[in-house]
Amino acid sequence: MSPLSAARAALRVYAAGAAVILAQLLRRCRGGFLEPGFPRQPDRVAIVTGGTDGIGYSTAKHLARLGMHVIIVEFLYCDLASMMSIRQFVQKFKMKKIPLHVLINNAGVMMVPQRKTRDGFEEHFGLNYLGHFLLTNLLLDMLRESGSPGHSARVVTVSSATHYVAELNMDDLQSSACYSAHAAYAQSKLALVLFTYHLQRLLAAEGSHVTANVVDPGVVNTDLYRHVFWGTRLVKKLFSWLLFKTPDEGAWTSIYAAVTPELEGVGGRYLYNEKETKSLHVTYNQKLQQQLWSKSCDMTGVRDVTL
Repeated sequence: MSPLSAARAALRVYAAGAAVILAQLLRRCRGGFLEPGFPRQPDRVAIVTGGTDGIGYSTAKHLARLGMHVIIVEFLYCDLASMMSIRQFVQKFKMKKIPLHVLINNAGVMMVPQRKTRDGFEEHFGLNYLGHFLLTNLLLDMLRESGSPGHSARVVTVSSATHYVAELNMDDLQSSACYSAHAAYAQSKLALVLFTYHLQRLLAAEGSHVTANVVDPGVVNTDLYRHVFWGTRLVKKLFSWLLFKTPDEGAWTSIYAAVTPELEGVGGRYLYNEKETKSLHVTYNQKLQQQLWSKSCDMTGVRDVTL
């Protein structure tokens, strides 16, 4: 990616964020974000990645209040930037001999300087996407065993509006040609949408009682913004109370996807503000979904069941 292309990527990402912020401001002026009512969830178990801070913490907290047994990834240690750590986490979790009804793929980094995971992957792609791809695949057998007719197990993956301005470069998923933190972040969020849709097609084809949906939390006041443009940090510091969602407000769509009866047995949806909406048109391209899935299997050592 040339410097000019990197600048364009940054402008597209900030434009997408500005559009979301404007929509949130208008909604707040019209009454704000009202907390939905969620049904109790006794005897159900959830894993939430990145559950010690921000949206993940709010998600885990609310699920626990609904009666769920919540495993927070970090308390039961798992480094999503390490394939070995993910496999060790899954092994330890399976030793607990408890079911798994909900997996919320929430953890992530945003617009970090160019650096690599322990396995040599670009950090946005490796942690935000590949880490969750591997974790989900390793836990699918438990989700299948825990789901039942009328009580499906659920995979909820957190993407972002930046996926609308992203491009998936299948020839350079590691952003090695010319690094742009903005393009790399947006690409990781686009990959998560493609992954979710393909996962749902596989689950539906096998007739399992597991669903997969993807959520967009909006622009939320968390610590993820420490690497963004200084002007954005200044706006956040001064006006986050008005323009940004709180972590609790940002978590509501994840919780909705995890527990609402309206989504029982329903997958392959992109959800924003607790409602279904359309994702970027290219995310519905089944050939691209398949290509990304196969390449991800190669990168993580997961058997590609679609071949």
